[in-house]
Amino acid sequence: MEQADIAAECLGVFFVERTVEFSILGPIEIRVDGDVVEVRGEIQRVLLIALLASEGRLCSTGALIDELWGENPPRNAENALQAHVSRLRRRLEAAESRSQRHRLVSSPSGYRLLADEDEVDALRFLRIMREVRDQPRMDPAEAVRKLRSALALWRGPTFDSLTGGSICQSAAARYAESRLAVLELLYDNELKVGRHCEIIPELRELTETSGLNERLCEQLMVALYRAGRQTDALAVYRQMWARLKDEIGIDPSPTLKRYERAILTHHPGLRRTADHLALRH
Repeated sequence: MEQADIAAECLGVFFVERTVEFSILGPIEIRVDGDVVEVRGEIQRVLLIALLASEGRLCSTGALIDELWGENPPRNAENALQAHVSRLRRRLEAAESRSQRHRLVSSPSGYRLLADEDEVDALRFLRIMREVRDQPRMDPAEAVRKLRSALALWRGPTFDSLTGGSICQSAAARYAESRLAVLELLYDNELKVGRHCEIIPELRELTETSGLNERLCEQLMVALYRAGRQTDALAVYRQMWARLKDEIGIDPSPTLKRYERAILTHHPGLRRTADHLALRH
Protein backbone atom coordinates (compact mmCIF):
# COMPACT_ATOMS: atom_id res chain seq x y z
CA MET A 1 0.00 0.00 0.00
CA GLU A 2 1.28 3.46 -0.90
CA GLN A 3 2.30 5.74 1.97
CA ALA A 4 -0.36 8.31 0.95
CA ASP A 5 -3.06 5.62 1.07
CA ILE A 6 -1.92 4.51 4.51
CA ALA A 7 -2.06 8.10 5.75
CA ALA A 8 -5.55 8.59 4.31
CA GLU A 9 -6.74 5.37 5.91
CA CYS A 10 -5.33 6.46 9.27
CA LEU A 11 -6.99 9.84 8.98
CA GLY A 12 -10.28 8.08 8.25
CA VAL A 13 -10.13 6.59 11.73
CA PHE A 14 -10.20 10.05 13.23
CA PHE A 15 -12.31 12.03 10.74
CA VAL A 16 -15.76 10.63 10.02
CA GLU A 17 -18.51 12.37 8.07
CA ARG A 18 -21.56 12.58 10.28
CA THR A 19 -25.17 13.13 9.29
CA VAL A 20 -26.30 16.54 10.51
CA GLU A 21 -29.81 18.02 10.30
CA PHE A 22 -30.75 21.58 11.22
CA SER A 23 -34.50 22.09 11.67
CA ILE A 24 -35.96 25.60 11.90
CA LEU A 25 -39.43 25.08 10.38
CA GLY A 26 -40.86 24.58 13.84
CA PRO A 27 -38.96 24.13 17.12
CA ILE A 28 -35.23 24.74 16.57
CA GLU A 29 -33.47 21.40 16.55
CA ILE A 30 -30.10 19.94 15.63
CA ARG A 31 -29.62 16.22 15.09
CA VAL A 32 -26.27 14.52 14.59
CA ASP A 33 -26.54 10.92 13.42
CA GLY A 34 -30.13 11.02 14.67
CA ASP A 35 -29.28 12.21 18.18
CA VAL A 36 -30.67 15.56 19.35
CA VAL A 37 -28.09 18.22 20.20
CA GLU A 38 -29.58 20.57 22.76
CA VAL A 39 -29.07 24.32 22.34
CA ARG A 40 -29.87 25.99 25.64
CA GLY A 41 -30.89 29.58 26.19
CA GLU A 42 -32.92 31.95 24.04
CA ILE A 43 -29.88 33.99 22.95
CA GLN A 44 -28.07 30.86 21.74
CA ARG A 45 -31.16 29.69 19.84
CA VAL A 46 -31.73 33.11 18.23
CA LEU A 47 -28.06 33.25 17.24
CA LEU A 48 -28.29 29.83 15.61
CA ILE A 49 -31.52 30.72 13.82
CA ALA A 50 -30.10 34.01 12.52
CA LEU A 51 -27.03 32.24 11.15
CA LEU A 52 -29.09 29.47 9.52
CA ALA A 53 -31.68 31.89 8.16
CA SER A 54 -28.87 33.81 6.46
CA GLU A 55 -28.40 30.69 4.32
CA GLY A 56 -24.60 30.71 4.29
CA ARG A 57 -24.20 34.45 3.88
CA LEU A 58 -22.03 36.47 6.24
CA CYS A 59 -23.83 38.02 9.22
CA SER A 60 -22.13 41.23 10.26
CA THR A 61 -21.21 41.75 13.89
CA GLY A 62 -23.51 44.76 14.12
CA ALA A 63 -26.46 42.89 12.61
CA LEU A 64 -26.05 40.02 15.06
CA ILE A 65 -25.82 42.38 18.04
CA ASP A 66 -29.08 44.01 16.91
CA GLU A 67 -30.60 40.57 16.40
CA LEU A 68 -29.76 39.32 19.88
CA TRP A 69 -30.30 42.43 22.01
CA GLY A 70 -32.15 45.03 19.94
CA GLU A 71 -32.04 48.48 21.48
CA ASN A 72 -30.56 47.24 24.75
CA PRO A 73 -27.18 45.67 23.97
CA PRO A 74 -24.92 44.80 26.88
CA ARG A 75 -21.78 46.71 27.67
CA ASN A 76 -18.95 45.39 25.48
CA ALA A 77 -21.53 43.91 23.10
CA GLU A 78 -18.92 42.65 20.64
CA ASN A 79 -17.21 40.65 23.38
CA ALA A 80 -20.56 39.29 24.53
CA LEU A 81 -21.40 38.25 20.98
CA GLN A 82 -18.01 36.61 20.57
CA ALA A 83 -18.58 34.64 23.76
CA HIS A 84 -21.94 33.37 22.52
CA VAL A 85 -20.46 32.48 19.13
CA SER A 86 -17.63 30.58 20.82
CA ARG A 87 -20.09 28.68 23.00
CA LEU A 88 -22.21 27.71 19.99
CA ARG A 89 -19.12 26.73 18.00
CA ARG A 90 -17.93 24.47 20.84
CA ARG A 91 -21.38 22.90 21.04
CA LEU A 92 -21.41 22.13 17.32
CA GLU A 93 -17.85 20.85 17.27
CA ALA A 94 -18.45 18.63 20.29
CA ALA A 95 -21.55 17.18 18.61
CA GLU A 96 -19.65 16.58 15.38
CA SER A 97 -16.54 15.16 17.02
CA ARG A 98 -14.35 13.12 14.67
CA SER A 99 -15.42 15.37 11.78
CA GLN A 100 -13.07 17.65 9.89
CA ARG A 101 -15.73 20.26 9.29
CA HIS A 102 -15.58 23.72 10.85
CA ARG A 103 -19.09 25.06 10.60
CA LEU A 104 -19.12 28.37 12.43
CA VAL A 105 -16.43 30.52 10.85
CA SER A 106 -15.49 34.08 11.69
CA SER A 107 -14.07 36.98 9.70
CA PRO A 108 -13.07 40.53 10.66
CA SER A 109 -16.59 41.74 9.85
CA GLY A 110 -18.85 38.94 11.11
CA TYR A 111 -19.76 35.27 11.21
CA ARG A 112 -21.02 32.61 8.87
CA LEU A 113 -22.53 29.17 9.51
CA LEU A 114 -21.73 26.63 6.81
CA ALA A 115 -24.38 24.02 6.10
CA ASP A 116 -25.24 22.06 2.97
CA GLU A 117 -28.67 22.47 1.41
CA ASP A 118 -29.68 18.95 2.40
CA GLU A 119 -28.79 19.63 6.03
CA VAL A 120 -31.29 22.48 6.59
CA ASP A 121 -35.03 21.79 6.40
CA ALA A 122 -35.85 25.30 5.16
CA LEU A 123 -33.38 25.00 2.29
CA ARG A 124 -34.75 21.58 1.31
CA PHE A 125 -38.25 23.07 1.37
CA LEU A 126 -37.28 25.94 -0.94
CA ARG A 127 -35.44 23.57 -3.30
CA ILE A 128 -38.53 21.37 -3.73
CA MET A 129 -40.72 24.41 -4.32
CA ARG A 130 -38.39 25.62 -7.08
CA GLU A 131 -38.20 22.15 -8.67
CA VAL A 132 -41.98 21.93 -9.06
CA ARG A 133 -42.57 25.59 -9.90
CA ASP A 134 -39.89 25.62 -12.61
CA GLN A 135 -41.21 22.46 -14.30
CA PRO A 136 -44.83 23.25 -15.20
CA ARG A 137 -45.04 20.05 -17.28
CA MET A 138 -44.06 17.79 -14.39
CA ASP A 139 -46.44 14.88 -13.90
CA PRO A 140 -49.10 16.22 -11.48
CA ALA A 141 -49.01 13.11 -9.29
CA GLU A 142 -45.22 13.47 -8.94
CA ALA A 143 -45.64 17.18 -8.16
CA VAL A 144 -48.17 16.33 -5.45
CA ARG A 145 -45.79 13.79 -3.92
CA LYS A 146 -42.91 16.27 -3.87
CA LEU A 147 -44.97 19.16 -2.51
CA ARG A 148 -46.49 17.10 0.28
CA SER A 149 -43.02 15.90 1.27
CA ALA A 150 -41.95 19.56 1.43
CA LEU A 151 -44.91 20.55 3.60
CA ALA A 152 -44.18 17.61 5.93
CA LEU A 153 -40.93 19.38 6.88
CA TRP A 154 -42.99 21.96 8.81
CA ARG A 155 -43.38 20.89 12.44
CA GLY A 156 -44.98 24.06 13.78
CA PRO A 157 -44.56 27.85 13.65
CA THR A 158 -41.29 28.97 12.08
CA PHE A 159 -38.44 29.11 14.62
CA ASP A 160 -40.87 27.91 17.31
CA SER A 161 -42.26 31.49 17.49
CA LEU A 162 -38.92 32.99 18.60
CA THR A 163 -39.05 36.52 17.20
CA GLY A 164 -35.42 37.66 17.25
CA GLY A 165 -34.67 40.77 15.22
CA SER A 166 -34.91 41.75 11.58
CA ILE A 167 -32.94 38.74 10.28
CA CYS A 168 -35.23 36.21 11.95
CA GLN A 169 -38.40 38.18 11.27
CA SER A 170 -37.74 38.69 7.57
CA ALA A 171 -36.75 35.03 7.17
CA ALA A 172 -39.90 33.89 8.99
CA ALA A 173 -42.03 36.04 6.68
CA ARG A 174 -40.18 34.71 3.61
CA TYR A 175 -40.63 31.09 4.65
CA ALA A 176 -44.31 31.63 5.50
CA GLU A 177 -44.89 33.22 2.09
CA SER A 178 -43.12 30.30 0.41
CA ARG A 179 -45.25 27.82 2.36
CA LEU A 180 -48.40 29.54 1.10
CA ALA A 181 -47.06 29.41 -2.47
CA VAL A 182 -46.42 25.68 -2.06
CA LEU A 183 -49.95 25.12 -0.78
CA GLU A 184 -51.42 26.94 -3.78
CA LEU A 185 -49.21 24.93 -6.14
CA LEU A 186 -50.15 21.71 -4.37
CA TYR A 187 -53.89 22.20 -4.76
CA ASP A 188 -53.57 23.15 -8.43
CA ASN A 189 -51.88 19.78 -8.96
CA GLU A 190 -54.34 17.93 -6.73
CA LEU A 191 -57.14 19.28 -8.94
CA LYS A 192 -55.22 18.13 -12.03
CA VAL A 193 -55.21 14.53 -10.76
CA GLY A 194 -58.90 14.64 -9.88
CA ARG A 195 -58.65 14.63 -6.09
CA HIS A 196 -61.21 17.42 -5.67
CA CYS A 197 -63.28 15.56 -3.07
CA GLU A 198 -60.26 14.63 -0.95
CA ILE A 199 -58.89 18.17 -0.70
CA ILE A 200 -62.13 19.93 0.25
CA PRO A 201 -61.62 19.56 4.05
CA GLU A 202 -58.02 20.82 3.80
CA LEU A 203 -58.96 23.78 1.64
CA ARG A 204 -61.92 24.68 3.84
CA GLU A 205 -59.68 24.82 6.91
CA LEU A 206 -57.04 26.84 5.08
CA THR A 207 -59.51 29.42 3.78
CA GLU A 208 -60.55 30.01 7.38
CA THR A 209 -57.04 30.20 8.85
CA SER A 210 -54.80 31.64 6.12
CA GLY A 211 -56.15 35.16 6.03
CA LEU A 212 -58.01 36.52 3.03
CA ASN A 213 -56.39 34.28 0.46
CA GLU A 214 -58.48 34.44 -2.70
CA ARG A 215 -56.41 31.82 -4.54
CA LEU A 216 -57.24 29.13 -1.98
CA CYS A 217 -60.85 30.31 -2.11
CA GLU A 218 -60.89 29.82 -5.90
CA GLN A 219 -59.47 26.32 -5.50
CA LEU A 220 -62.07 25.41 -2.89
CA MET A 221 -64.85 26.72 -5.13
CA VAL A 222 -63.60 24.61 -8.05
CA ALA A 223 -63.23 21.51 -5.86
CA LEU A 224 -66.77 21.89 -4.52
CA TYR A 225 -68.18 22.50 -7.99
CA ARG A 226 -66.46 19.39 -9.37
CA ALA A 227 -67.86 17.42 -6.43
CA GLY A 228 -71.38 18.43 -7.53
CA ARG A 229 -71.79 20.99 -4.74
CA GLN A 230 -72.55 24.18 -6.69
CA THR A 231 -74.51 25.75 -3.83
CA ASP A 232 -71.64 25.21 -1.39
CA ALA A 233 -69.18 26.66 -3.91
CA LEU A 234 -71.24 29.83 -4.20
CA ALA A 235 -71.57 30.01 -0.41
CA VAL A 236 -67.76 30.01 -0.15
CA TYR A 237 -67.66 32.98 -2.53
CA ARG A 238 -70.27 34.89 -0.49
CA GLN A 239 -68.36 34.22 2.73
CA MET A 240 -65.13 35.54 1.23
CA TRP A 241 -66.95 38.57 -0.19
CA ALA A 242 -68.39 39.36 3.27
CA ARG A 243 -64.99 38.95 4.96
CA LEU A 244 -63.27 41.20 2.44
CA LYS A 245 -65.91 43.87 2.99
CA ASP A 246 -65.93 43.62 6.78
CA GLU A 247 -62.19 43.27 7.39
CA ILE A 248 -60.56 45.51 4.78
CA GLY A 249 -63.43 47.23 2.99
CA ILE A 250 -62.84 45.95 -0.55
CA ASP A 251 -64.69 43.84 -3.13
CA PRO A 252 -63.43 40.47 -4.35
CA SER A 253 -60.86 40.59 -7.14
CA PRO A 254 -61.99 40.39 -10.78
CA THR A 255 -60.54 36.86 -10.86
CA LEU A 256 -62.67 35.65 -7.97
CA LYS A 257 -65.73 37.27 -9.54
CA ARG A 258 -65.02 35.36 -12.78
CA TYR A 259 -65.05 32.13 -10.83
CA GLU A 260 -68.42 33.00 -9.30
CA ARG A 261 -69.87 33.76 -12.77
CA ALA A 262 -68.36 30.56 -14.18
CA ILE A 263 -70.02 28.50 -11.43
CA LEU A 264 -73.37 30.27 -11.89
CA THR A 265 -73.30 29.56 -15.65
CA HIS A 266 -71.82 26.06 -15.37
CA HIS A 267 -68.83 27.11 -17.47
CA PRO A 268 -67.45 23.92 -19.08
CA GLY A 269 -63.91 25.11 -18.41
CA LEU A 270 -64.34 24.45 -14.70
CA ARG A 271 -64.08 20.74 -15.47
CA ARG A 272 -60.81 21.15 -17.40
CA THR A 273 -57.76 22.22 -15.46
CA ALA A 274 -56.13 24.25 -18.22
CA ASP A 275 -59.38 26.14 -18.82
CA HIS A 276 -60.16 26.82 -15.18
CA LEU A 277 -56.63 28.12 -14.65
CA ALA A 278 -57.17 30.45 -17.62
CA LEU A 279 -60.03 32.06 -15.70
CA ARG A 280 -57.40 33.76 -13.55
CA HIS A 281 -56.29 35.90 -16.48
